[in-house]
Amino acid sequence: MIRILFVCHGNICRSPMAEFVMKDMVQKLGLEHRYEIASAATSREEIDNPVYPPARRKLAENGISCEGHRARLMTKADYEYYDLIVCMDRANLRNAQRIAGGDSENKIVLLLDHTSRKGCEVADPWYTGDFEATWRDVAEGCSGLIESLGGVKAHDVADE
Repeated sequence: MIRILFVCHGNICRSPMAEFVMKDMVQKLGLEHRYEIASAATSREEIDNPVYPPARRKLAENGISCEGHRARLMTKADYEYYDLIVCMDRANLRNAQRIAGGDSENKIVLLLDHTSRKGCEVADPWYTGDFEATWRDVAEGCSGLIESLGGVKAHDVADE
């Protein structure tokens, strides 16, 4: 089983979008038994809040539920537990490394590093209001992540 933790600043927009998009993709591919997928925040300000309503609507428009999600803080124990900690931007990556006390196992990565846009960041809709751009980044990143982990072509699932 591959354990993946998606991380963003507050765990109410990008990282839960990635969590639930990835869960949907692996389910559609019949691979849900191969993955454990969750998400967390690097800051405390949104802890216990649900997914931000526009992010929840964007997921619902694509037939994906995020029911029951509550923002939680990444912990040092998460570094030990998860095989990959997938961050939405470089600030999240630095904060995840700080929380983990470093990254000796090189498992803290950027989501879009699993695409042809290595080094790019997932658009932050909190500031832009553009949840469609975030959706596209997350779908592309999750598809690339699945392919990099198991060689399965997931891009067709992302387009459904």
